[in-house]
Amino acid sequence: MNRFLSTLPRNVIDSFKGWNILYHLAAIGLTLILVTSGFDWVYFQSTRSPELRKWMFPAVIIGQIVPMLLPLFLLLTGILVENAKTIRAAWAIAQAAFIGWFIASCYKALTGRDPLPRGIGHDTSRVFRFGLLRHGIFWGWPSSHTAVAFAMAVTVLAMFPKERLLRAAATLYALYIGVGVSMTIHWFSDFVAGALMGTAIGLTVGKSFSLQQQA
Repeated sequence: MNRFLSTLPRNVIDSFKGWNILYHLAAIGLTLILVTSGFDWVYFQSTRSPELRKWMFPAVIIGQIVPMLLPLFLLLTGILVENAKTIRAAWAIAQAAFIGWFIASCYKALTGRDPLPRGIGHDTSRVFRFGLLRHGIFWGWPSSHTAVAFAMAVTVLAMFPKERLLRAAATLYALYIGVGVSMTIHWFSDFVAGALMGTAIGLTVGKSFSLQQQA
């Protein structure tokens, strides 16, 4: 717990420092392109299949549950088997998930993007309500599901560079959550932005906890 709290403020700030700021700028730039080109709307129209929704909607639920349960499971497992590496991974993943949710929520509070429409006849993909809390923090740009999933996954990639199976599982998890929400509750650009921001966060948290592991 001390490790989680002591590194939290610095890692929030470091998620925007150095090369990491480029991920945020890329997220903004790509969103501008995807929105103004009409790709967001075309993607939305082409993914309204009931079959796709059946396979992809579970990503919404999984993306909410795993960030809460996985760190707790790893922490309890690490304590029971007295494995410091597992305990450290639990705190790192928990921190990555929290920072991902926090930063995505801050962006949402300022951008106020409209959620997906109920029908496919009215293009609302270009509607943003810039300003403070003009559309809450639970819907909009970027996708917090995706930001959290990628932050967790990239943290795992950074901390366990030699664990191929673990790295593959983490990557597939993040992609399923991101693509899943892009076909059900988010615009495609929300997914892209969340993935880029989550990557910056994961690199920051993963490096931070890896350095502590080596100390």
